[in-house]
Amino acid sequence: MPDINAFTAHPAFTDILAVSKGDQGPGAVLRTVLVVGVVGVAFLAWFLLRGYGKKD
Repeated sequence: MPDINAFTAHPAFTDILAVSKGDQGPGAVLRTVLVVGVVGVAFLAWFLLRGYGKKD
């Protein structure tokens, strides 16, 4: 079985997984999660509320 520590200890691997570098904060990942969450909530609300309209 291959040694997983040899791969995870590589600096490029930790750079890929890093959310932020320095004191910049979480940045793009957190922004993406928040935008997708807000759009998802709006879509869910539209989907659930569309059935309450008058049916002619």
